[in-house]
Amino acid sequence: MRPARWAELLVWVVPALWSSNYLIARLAHGVVHPHLLALGRWTLALALLLPFVGATLWRQRQALRREWRQLLFLGACGMWICGAIVYIGGQTTSATNIALIYAVTPVAITVVSLKLLGERMSIAQRAAVACAVGGVLLVIAQGDLARLLTVRFTVGDGWIVLAAASWTVYSVLLKRWPSALPPAARLAAITVGGIVVLLPFTVLEALMLQPLPLDVRAWTLIAAAAVLPGVLSYGAYSYLQRELGASRTALIMYLGPVYGPLGAWAVLGEAPAWYHLAGAALILPGIWLATRPVPAAITPPAGPASR
Repeated sequence: MRPARWAELLVWVVPALWSSNYLIARLAHGVVHPHLLALGRWTLALALLLPFVGATLWRQRQALRREWRQLLFLGACGMWICGAIVYIGGQTTSATNIALIYAVTPVAITVVSLKLLGERMSIAQRAAVACAVGGVLLVIAQGDLARLLTVRFTVGDGWIVLAAASWTVYSVLLKRWPSALPPAARLAAITVGGIVVLLPFTVLEALMLQPLPLDVRAWTLIAAAAVLPGVLSYGAYSYLQRELGASRTALIMYLGPVYGPLGAWAVLGEAPAWYHLAGAALILPGIWLATRPVPAAITPPAGPASR
């Protein structure tokens, strides 16, 4: 299958993988602490990646030496702040607030990418973005837009704002910083950076909080987090950025308010409401239109004066 076809398929799959992390975060409360969950998630993810990319990393060790500062920074943004910090924020804020805050992230990524990376979007794609935003707001407001004016913010929202800003930085820099490493090997190297940053905070967490037993439930959640919103989603996201660019790839995050309720229905027994379906009717076409390739500018034939 051609890369463009893979990208078109992954646009719909990656948000489902990411949405599983919200369920894991809810199920992990009282089972495993946030930093330990994030550290276990990415350590296991690295163990899954190394058999496939270990030889490549060894051959590219010179590139690792050149890029280690960037890899460490990306690991801090993508694995620590967008990992453990999200789990911390989710303990003291509502799902509505999290969705509202993260709904701004694709817009931020798009704006920064258009300005900083020089990416282009057609008028139709910009209209599609507006359509997707409308669908997201409809879902968040549960069909009553007046609810958006009555949202109460908590301390946990500050953590989620930090995580959303960090994801914007991660997404843009992943595209802006060129790398000699292929996507899977680069993800493994970034994961190492994330683990290095997570380690001291996990130790501090263990010293400050009451320990929780690492039972079957805890290990199951760690394994699920490593595979679904870990290796598969981050690897596919890097691939999509290469094929579609940072701005268009960011738009797939609008599918979270669609897939999230479906996952909650299947796992937690929370049935979706009419506004989820109405929001999906706006979001899905918007995503399809916004991720279409931007038509190349038509160059007029050279006239006599240009010969």
